[in-house]
Amino acid sequence: MKYKIAELSDIAGVLDLHYRYQVDSIPEEDKKDGFVTTIFTKEQLTDLVNEEKGLFIGIKGNEIVAYVMAASWQFWSMWPMFAYMIKDLPNLQYLGQTLSVNNSYQYGPVCIDKKVRGTGVLEGIFDFSREEMSKRYPILVTFVNKINLRSYHAHTRKLGLEVIQEFEFNNNSYHELVYDTSKKI
Repeated sequence: MKYKIAELSDIAGVLDLHYRYQVDSIPEEDKKDGFVTTIFTKEQLTDLVNEEKGLFIGIKGNEIVAYVMAASWQFWSMWPMFAYMIKDLPNLQYLGQTLSVNNSYQYGPVCIDKKVRGTGVLEGIFDFSREEMSKRYPILVTFVNKINLRSYHAHTRKLGLEVIQEFEFNNNSYHELVYDTSKKI
């Protein structure tokens, strides 16, 4: 398995993987194994690659089998969910700091092809992205929909993310999670 920061030429493969596990396109019976909710365009991923260097991929052979997105709150602010989270950052404390757009970033979504799940790919791509993002931010922040139990357990049990709070947005319930980026898993 090879991990790297994505380039523009990787976007089509990322979108293909994303579509297969996006909540609106994944078969209902597969949702119990995890899903991603946000829809992304080629243009948005181009900005993520060019402006943020925040798209990380796992490649097996010639196929993209995993990705993680991670970026500044400024990048994510165009989505209402993230704007809501940004507004709430000053109400949260972690590592003795009040969270802000300057000391934290938004991690996720993450997507792992089911044919490589359970083989350490999540841990590998998480640690690769964490190491890159730790050069800019000391704190990772993310969220998991409460109905996405596989993702919740993977992030809390396998990776060690901590629940900082629970919140409601757009008639959905979420766990908000944090992680010290200086800490290896």
